[in-house]
Amino acid sequence: MTFTNPAAPRRALGLFTAISLVAGCMIGTGVFLKPAIMAQHAGSVAIVLLAWLVAGLLSYAGALTYAELCSRMPEAGGEYAILRNVYGRFPAYMYGWMRFTIGAPGSAASYAVGAAAFLHVVVPYSAMGIKVWQMAVVFIALFTIINSLTIFVSSSVQVTLTAIKIISLSVLVGTLFFLAPEAARDAAPVKWPGMVSFSAALLAALWAYDGWNNLPMLGGEVKNAQRNLPIALAVGLGLVIVVYLLVNQAFFHVLTFNEVLAANPSVKPDAEPVATAAMHKVISDASVKVIAAMMVVSALGAMSGSILASARVPYAMAHDGVFFKPLGRLSPVNAIPVVSTITQGSIAALLAVSGTFDELTDSVVFASYIFYGLTAGAIFKIRGFRKTAAEPGIFRTPLYPILPLLFLLCSAGFIIYAAIAMPYLTAIGIGVILLGVPGYFWFTKKKPSSAPQLTQSAS
Repeated sequence: MTFTNPAAPRRALGLFTAISLVAGCMIGTGVFLKPAIMAQHAGSVAIVLLAWLVAGLLSYAGALTYAELCSRMPEAGGEYAILRNVYGRFPAYMYGWMRFTIGAPGSAASYAVGAAAFLHVVVPYSAMGIKVWQMAVVFIALFTIINSLTIFVSSSVQVTLTAIKIISLSVLVGTLFFLAPEAARDAAPVKWPGMVSFSAALLAALWAYDGWNNLPMLGGEVKNAQRNLPIALAVGLGLVIVVYLLVNQAFFHVLTFNEVLAANPSVKPDAEPVATAAMHKVISDASVKVIAAMMVVSALGAMSGSILASARVPYAMAHDGVFFKPLGRLSPVNAIPVVSTITQGSIAALLAVSGTFDELTDSVVFASYIFYGLTAGAIFKIRGFRKTAAEPGIFRTPLYPILPLLFLLCSAGFIIYAAIAMPYLTAIGIGVILLGVPGYFWFTKKKPSSAPQLTQSAS
C-alpha cells in the first residue's frame, strides 16, 4: 500500500531565509535565563564564558557534520530522512515518533507558555479574565495557521521575528556597554570548578544552543539545497555563537558575578532574570517590561520555527507509508503539509493546557541526543574513518573525522549525564519512545523491509 503524494514540496527557501531559520530557532529565552544557573556551577565569569564558547563549538561540530549529511540527502524530514537512508526504517521511525508525540509539540508548548507568561508582564491580561494557558493556546493556534498558509508567508514571519531578535539583542548589548556603569571586577584568581560542575554549566549552555537541527527538516524546500543547507547551518550557528558571547559579556560588564548569581530562580524563586537585572542599571523599573517584550518575541520566533520545521517529519513518515496517511498530504496549491502542521499544533495546544509538557520534554530530551549522535554517526557509515576524494557538489565536514567524533563524544556524555542525574525522567522518556514500537510493526506489516537508496538529488 504505497502512498501517492498529490504534490511535491517546492524549493522556495533561499539562503538568507535558511540562515534566519537556523538563528531564529535557536535564540529563544536561554540567553536571558541561563547565565545565572551557569554561574552557580562555574564559579567565575571566565568559566561561564568558556562554557558558552565550548557549548557553541560542540554544537558547531554537530552542525558541520549535519551539513555534509544534508548536502548528500537534502530531503524533507531532516534527521528522519538521514536515519532512514543510512540505518533503515526502524530507527528513522522511532525518531519520528519521538518528534511527533512530544519532541516537537512539547517544545512548541514550552515556548508558547513562556511567551504568554512574559506577555503578562508587559500587558497584565489576567485582569480581563484571560489565563496564561489560554494565551499560550492562542499563540499556538495563530502560528499554526501562519505556517499552514504558504512557505512565503511562514518564512517571511520567521525572517521578521529573527531580525527583531537580532536587532533587539544588538541594542541591548550596545546599551549595556555604552550607557550603563561598569561593575566592579572580581580580583580573585580564576579557579577550575571541576569537570562535574563545568559539565553542568556546559549543559545549561547547550539548552540555549539547541534548535540548529530544525533547518534540515525543511531540506526538501530549500533552493539549491546541496549548497545552501551547509552554508546556512555554518553561518546561522556562527552568528548565534557571536551573539551569545557578546550578550553574556555585556551582562558581566554591568553586573558583578554575585549579582548574576543572585538572579538564579532555583536559589531565589522570585529572582528577576539576569537581563532584567542588567537593564535596571540603565532604565530602572521600565527594564522589566523591555526585557519581557524581548523574551516574548524570542520565544514566539523559536516556536514558529519549530512548528514550521517539525511538521515535515510526520509528513515524510506518512509519505513513506510508515505513518498516518493524511499527514503525508500537501495542499494542492501551495504544497504545504497542512494536516501535519495542524496535528502538531493541536498536540502542542493539549500539552500547553495540561501543563505537563515541562516534565515530559525533560524526560525525552536526552533521547534527542541519542538520535543526534546516531545521525552524526551516519557520516562514518557513508565515508568510513579515512579521508576520501572530493565529490562534486558535496559539502565536506572540515577536520574530518575529528569534528564528528567530538560531537559523538559530546552526545554520549550528555546521555550518560542525563541517565545518572535524572533516572526517573529518562525512564519515562524511554517509555514514551517504546510506545511507538507497536505502531511501527502495524504500519510496516505489508511494507518491504529494505531501506531506500541514498539520494543526493537537490532538484
